[in-house]
Amino acid sequence: MSRRDFIQQSSMAAMAFSVPFPKIPEFLKNYSMGVVVHSYGMRYGGRLKSEQFPPFLNALNLMKHCQKIGAGGVQTMVSGWDEDFVKMLRSESDQGGMYLEGSIGLPKDEGDLERFEREIKIAKEAGVSVFRTVCLNGRRYENFDSKNQFDEFKSNAIHSLEMAEKIVRKHQVKLAVENHKDWKAAELVEILEKLGSEWVGATVDFGNNVSLIEDPNEVIETLAPYAFSTHVKDMGVKEYEEGFLLSEVPLGEGIVNLKKGMDLCKKFNPDIHFSLEMITRDPLQIPCLKDHYWATFENPSAVEFAKHLAMIRKHEFEGKLPETSPLTTDEKLTLEEDYVQKCLTYSKNNLLT
Repeated sequence: MSRRDFIQQSSMAAMAFSVPFPKIPEFLKNYSMGVVVHSYGMRYGGRLKSEQFPPFLNALNLMKHCQKIGAGGVQTMVSGWDEDFVKMLRSESDQGGMYLEGSIGLPKDEGDLERFEREIKIAKEAGVSVFRTVCLNGRRYENFDSKNQFDEFKSNAIHSLEMAEKIVRKHQVKLAVENHKDWKAAELVEILEKLGSEWVGATVDFGNNVSLIEDPNEVIETLAPYAFSTHVKDMGVKEYEEGFLLSEVPLGEGIVNLKKGMDLCKKFNPDIHFSLEMITRDPLQIPCLKDHYWATFENPSAVEFAKHLAMIRKHEFEGKLPETSPLTTDEKLTLEEDYVQKCLTYSKNNLLT
């Protein structure tokens, strides 16, 4: 079957499916919610300039703000830290009772190992014991034009992980690989199993793999046994002419079964932290009705694709998905802050005792 025939048949078959999606229950308990730095993608680093919303210039600014709004910790980039900064950051997290997780770039090659180890060592002094990382700073269906390109990326990514594993094992810290719109859940599990290291696991992102035609709740089930850290998010979906639109939406408004996902991660890792990644932006376009989208996938299932499209139709987000492009700078930053605080409030009211 050609990709074009596959897409046409799947789209037609989707009309025949009805896929129930579980509602988020109201009785959720005993979890702490921190904040991922990407929840402040517009404010962090002064990407948007505003007197009303002074920028977070570093992890210390971010932590102080997150403590003020009631978050339990932060997950943030660790590059550029020095000894003095680490002492201030460690003091702030200790005094505030907040957890601190790192976000680090994998070593690109042997020449980059020194940088990677230096960042691991200094962040460990700040109290970081779990480091989230990604293999692809982009999206699989946008970055690659062929299966050969994707296979080359996969080979290089595995080599980077093998190099990184030696460093994190040496320093006795955890490296958590995110499903970052690059790996399908089973692909990431296969990589982690082949590495076979107690020091390398997963950052379980609750929503990213919707973009790869995977049920987010099944993705969490698959990755939870390997979970070292999390990106907790809810997702809204809507059809458009080339596929579907995908957005992070405030917790409780989307298609992810948050309670089940958090319970599973906690079951396999009782010490895991739950970190909110509420990215405020225009909806992402997932062009799954175009041939190019499928360039890197082997043997896609028309049945599974049809189920996915049916789920999107059945659970389409009510009203407009979040959108920032029509807003002024202050309106964008206001919306970003409102969404973060709305999610934390939902967490306290529904996910905490």
